[in-house]
Amino acid sequence: MGLWSRKITVSDDVVTSAAHLTLRQSIIPNLLVTILFFLWGFAYGLLDVLNSHFQSELNISASMASGLSAAYFGAYFICPPTISGWILRRFGFRVTFMTGLGVFAVGCLLFWPSGVYRSFGGFCGSMFVVGSGLSTLETAADPFLSICGPPRYSEIRLNLAQAVQGVGSFVAPLLASRVFFATVSADGLKNVQWVYLGVAGFDVLLIILFLLAPMPEITDADMHVQESEIGEYDPGPFRKQHNLFLAVWSQFCYVGAQVAVANYFINFCLEAGRDKATSSDLLAVGQGLYAFNRFVGGGLLVIPWFKPRYMLATYLGLCFIFIVAAMNTTGTTSIAMLCLVLCFESLCFATIFTLGLRGLGRHTKIGGSLLVAAISGGMVFPPMTGAVVDRHGAHAAMAIPMMGYILAWIYPLYVNIWKRDTMDAHRATKVGLEPVVDNDKALQLEAQTSRAENVDDHVDRTK
Repeated sequence: MGLWSRKITVSDDVVTSAAHLTLRQSIIPNLLVTILFFLWGFAYGLLDVLNSHFQSELNISASMASGLSAAYFGAYFICPPTISGWILRRFGFRVTFMTGLGVFAVGCLLFWPSGVYRSFGGFCGSMFVVGSGLSTLETAADPFLSICGPPRYSEIRLNLAQAVQGVGSFVAPLLASRVFFATVSADGLKNVQWVYLGVAGFDVLLIILFLLAPMPEITDADMHVQESEIGEYDPGPFRKQHNLFLAVWSQFCYVGAQVAVANYFINFCLEAGRDKATSSDLLAVGQGLYAFNRFVGGGLLVIPWFKPRYMLATYLGLCFIFIVAAMNTTGTTSIAMLCLVLCFESLCFATIFTLGLRGLGRHTKIGGSLLVAAISGGMVFPPMTGAVVDRHGAHAAMAIPMMGYILAWIYPLYVNIWKRDTMDAHRATKVGLEPVVDNDKALQLEAQTSRAENVDDHVDRTK
């Protein structure tokens, strides 16, 4: 079968072998998708530094600079529930990956004319297209890693991939402070153009890779079968998926708080007495702790006692504690406290996402789309934080993300008190840990088919 004639889509109501993927079978496709996490981790880390530097390079206020975040995360509000989610349900994961990479590449190319004309509006428009591409990628990538392989390890898979994203977020501020803005303004913006051009070229290579690479297509019908084997026989109508809706709310508030802290981390450090270059390095340290603790958290989740619902409640609670400490201290102490906030944010996004998908069955893909759309919280909280930064300073402005952590903690409270049986059933299941028990039945069916074909051949010969 030729490259162009092979089938790369599967109908969403078809049950495939992907319903019982083992750990070994899922490793290669999960590694391929993990590459994408580094890509948008780099783009996100770059956004944090661009936000701060554009305030001085283009003579704009902190609240205006939040327009970059609003443009980027506004795309998350629009795309996943609409076009990205439709592409995922209609054409599957592979086509959604390729579409997202294509849109991302276009957004990267748009940075070139924006830099030539030194247009902040142009940069915001370019960032919106970049966000559209990345939100399309994430509409497919987060659910894929959550469901590709044994359900018991879904939090571990997504947290480790998010750790790779954290590595990208760690590298971007270092690169930005030493390359993009190490020289005069014009050269700094020109370097941004070249880097995004390079990212666009890398996107094209990834599109080719995802076209050629063997990948399983996991359907909603597969997830319905899997849930029936775990114990959730029928999730009921979509309107009754309260676990999902609370997870979406929590994700919206948490991501808004996370983005607000990262966007104004440099402003916070400047207020604490550090210069701009040192502040960028400190942001890289915070992002490094963030990435490192994702690897640590992923490792802890392997241990049965460290249940995801416990870990989420603990980590999100520590974010609240340390941001209160950061607000009420000064100098090095306050910076250290804010770095610890970044450190304990590490496990939250992936764990909210995977717990929110548990028990959805045939609603898995649309549920994943809504959880990705909840990332648009990054569009709401940073402008509010930026407005407080302009009027009262960065330390006082941390009250906005602090409220985000409080509102997000509603979900871990819910899963630890009212939904713990469903959460623990998915944690304890052995589905996917070993090859399908029904292989013997499949062999019997094949044997029956072969016998039937032999009988038909014998009848044909005797005619």
